[in-house]
Amino acid sequence: MTDSWMRVRWRIDGVERLVVPPFAGRGRADELWQTTCFELFMMPKDGTPSYSEFNLSPSERWAAYDFSDYRSGQSERVFRREPDCSMRVGQAIAIFDASLPRIQMPEAPCAIGLSAVIEEEGGVKSYWALSHHKEEPDFHDPRSFTGCIARTRAA
Repeated sequence: MTDSWMRVRWRIDGVERLVVPPFAGRGRADELWQTTCFELFMMPKDGTPSYSEFNLSPSERWAAYDFSDYRSGQSERVFRREPDCSMRVGQAIAIFDASLPRIQMPEAPCAIGLSAVIEEEGGVKSYWALSHHKEEPDFHDPRSFTGCIARTRAA
C-alpha cells in the first residue's frame, strides 16, 4: 500500500486452458464472479461484523460492495476513482494486478481475504482463497480473512 493506492497481485500457474474475459473497458459491473475474477475482502478490526468486497476482472470491469454483516445488508460502495486492473498472460503463468484508490478503501487495521474464481475452457471453474473453512467455497466467511493490513504511522 502506498499513500495513494493499494496494489494487489494474483499469480496463476498453468494457464493453458484459462478463460480470460474479453476487454470491456473500465466500469462497474455485477456478477463478475461468473468467470475468471479476482476478489479482495476487507473487514475493519473495529469489533463490528461489517466488511467490504471488491471484485476485479481482467476485462477491466469492477464492483465494490459494503456488507453490514455476513452476506447481509449489501450496498454499493461509492468509488469516485475507478480501480486500475491489468492482466498479463504468458505461456505458463498469468499475472493480474489491481490498484485501488486508498482513500476509497476501509480504514486500517483490517483483516483481509484474497480469492479468485478461475474459469477454464469447457466451463470448468475452481475457487481459490487464502483459506476455506467450509465444504463449499465461501469467500464471505470471515474466518477466511486471514491476511492483515496494519495501520501505518506518519513519519
